[in-house]
Amino acid sequence: MGRTVGIDLGTTNSVVAVLDGGEPRVIPNAEGSHLTPSVVAFTKTGERLVGAPAKRQAIINPENTVYSIKRFMGRRLGEVEAERKIVPYKIVDGKNGMAVVEIQGRQYTPEEISAMILQKLKADAEAYLGDTVDKAVVTVPAYFNDAQRTATKNAGQIAGLEVLRIVNEPTAASLAYGLDKKENETILVYDLGGGTFDVSILEVGEGLFEVRATNGDTHLGGDDWDQQIVDYVADAFQRQTGIDLRKDRQALQRLREAAEKAKVELSSSVQTTISLPFITADQEGPKHLDEALSRARFEELTRDLVERTVGPFRSALADARLAEGDIDEIILVGGSTRMPMIQELVKRLGGGKEPHRGVNPDEVVAIGAAIQGGIIGGELKEVVLLDVTPLTLGIETLGGIVDKVVPRNTHIPHRTERIYTTAADGQTQVEVHVLQGEREMARDNKTLGQFMLTGIPPAPRGIPHIKVTFDIDRNGILNVAAQDEATGRQQSITITGSTNLPKEDIDKMVQEAQRYAQEDSRRREIADAKNRAEQMIYQTESYLRDLGDKVPVDLKNQITAQLANLREAQQSDDIERIRTAMDTLQQTTLRLGELVYQQAGAAAGGGQTSGAGQPPQGAEQEEVIEAEYKAE
Repeated sequence: MGRTVGIDLGTTNSVVAVLDGGEPRVIPNAEGSHLTPSVVAFTKTGERLVGAPAKRQAIINPENTVYSIKRFMGRRLGEVEAERKIVPYKIVDGKNGMAVVEIQGRQYTPEEISAMILQKLKADAEAYLGDTVDKAVVTVPAYFNDAQRTATKNAGQIAGLEVLRIVNEPTAASLAYGLDKKENETILVYDLGGGTFDVSILEVGEGLFEVRATNGDTHLGGDDWDQQIVDYVADAFQRQTGIDLRKDRQALQRLREAAEKAKVELSSSVQTTISLPFITADQEGPKHLDEALSRARFEELTRDLVERTVGPFRSALADARLAEGDIDEIILVGGSTRMPMIQELVKRLGGGKEPHRGVNPDEVVAIGAAIQGGIIGGELKEVVLLDVTPLTLGIETLGGIVDKVVPRNTHIPHRTERIYTTAADGQTQVEVHVLQGEREMARDNKTLGQFMLTGIPPAPRGIPHIKVTFDIDRNGILNVAAQDEATGRQQSITITGSTNLPKEDIDKMVQEAQRYAQEDSRRREIADAKNRAEQMIYQTESYLRDLGDKVPVDLKNQITAQLANLREAQQSDDIERIRTAMDTLQQTTLRLGELVYQQAGAAAGGGQTSGAGQPPQGAEQEEVIEAEYKAE
C-alpha cells in the first residue's frame, strides 16, 4: 500500500509534504531543497528537464522553457491575453478554444505540463521515503473555478496519482496553523502567490475548521510585481540606448530573473542594483545594463497591484459578516507576502493587527495538504473541515437572467434542487445553461456547461415540472442533473466548463507519462554509470602518474588499453558495456593498489608488511606502533 502526500502545486514553486507519525514534514527534492521550481524545459536534444535544472537553463532556451503554467490551467485562450504577454513560450488555441502550450511543433495542455511537475515531486518523495507514493491531496487557490479544479485533478491523474481531495490553499494553511488550537479563533488567510491571490476567513478551534468566506483574483500574483520591474528597467534602458530588450527573448529572460531577485532583495534592503553585463549589442559594440532601484520607487511602481488586493479583502469580511476587530489572527501565505508593502497593507486593513509570522509562507500550504491526507486516511480523527464554494452557481432563465441556485461561500459538499418549467406552449425540450459568477445577466458570467433535456410531452407552458439538481463534491467539482417529473426522463453532466479532457486523452497522457518516467529512469542510470566511469578513469590516471616508473611496463600497457576501452564505452549509452569495462579495469587496478600500499609501507617504516601488499594486522601492527612510540 502506497503513501499519501500533500502537494502545493504552485505558480512559481511547488512543495510536497507527508504526515509521519502524526506530524507533518516537508520532503526535500533530489537537489536537497524544500522548494521545487514549477518549471519544465525541453532541450534541443529531446531531453525534458523539470525543476531547478529547467530553471537554470531558461536564459539560453527561453522559448522552450515553461513556467507559471498554473495561470493557464482550465482557461480559454481569450481569458489569458495578459498572461500570454509575459511568458516567452507560445500559448496557442487548442481544443474547444482552450489555451495550450506549443513547444517544438507539439502542443501540450497545461494539465500535461503540470503533470510533469507532479511526476518530479512524486519521484523525489518516493526516493526520500523509500516507498511508493500513489495518493495525494493537491491544493488550489480558493478562487479557482470549476474548470481550473478539474484541470488540476486531471494533472494528478496523468502523473499517476490518485487525487483524494482538492483543497483550497488558504484552508490548507489554516489546517497547518490551527491543528493544535484549543480555543476558537477567527483567522484571516491572505494568500499572495506567484500567479494568484485570494483571502479566506475561517473559524478554527477544537478540531473544527469552518470556512466562512473566500474571495480573490486569479489574474494577480508575484509575477505581476516582477513584470512591473521588467517594464521599468526596459523603458530606462531603451531611453539610454534606443534598444528595447523586450524584443530579445534571451535578454528578456535574463531581465525577468534579475527582476525577481531584485524584488526579493528589496524585501530586506531599501535599495538594490540590477546589473546585467553584455545584455545586448549594437553596431557600436556590447551594451551593459546597470540600473538602481529603491524600495520606495518599487512600491510606487506597484501601488496599483497592491490596491487590487483591497477589494477581495473587504468583500471577504463583508461576506463573513465580520468587522476588522473580529479577526483574531492574520496569516500570510505565499512568498510574495514577504514584501514589506504587503505586510503594511495587511496590518492596515486588519485594524493595526500584526500578521502572524509563526508559519513558513512557502511551506505551510503543503503541510496543510499533508494534514488533510492524514484526515482522509484516518491518522487524524478529531479534525473536521468545512470548505466553501468560491463563486455563485446558477442557470439561465427566460430573458437571459441568472437564477442563483448556489450562492458563493456555501459550505461543500452541497446538494440543492430547484423546480423549473417551460417558457412556451408545446415545448418538448429545454436547455440547461449552467453559469458561474456574481452578475445578474447570463452574458456577464462564465459558462460552465450546457446540455439539453429532451422528450418532454407537449403541454401548455408552465405545466411541465423540470427538477434541476446541483451537487457539489468535496473537491468543489459540480454535477448538474435535470429530470422531467412526469416522464422520469433525465439528463446530467459533470460540469467542467468545457475544459475537461476526454477520457481517451487522459489515458493517452497517462501512458505517455509512464513511458517517459521509464525513459527518465534509464537516462538517470546511464548518467550515473558515465559519472562512475569518469571517476574511475580520473583515479586510475592519478595512480599511474603518482607511481610513475614503479609500475611494471606490461601492467601499465594493460591498464592504458583498458582505460581507452572504458573511455570508448563511456561515449555510448550502453550501460552493460560501461559496467563490464569498469569491472575489467577494476580487477586490473587492484595490482596498482598493492603497489600503493607497498610504497606507503616503505616510506613509513622500512617496508614492514604482513602479507602481499597489506598493512600489518593484529598484534604485529601493535608491535610496530609501539616500537615507533618508544623511538620517539
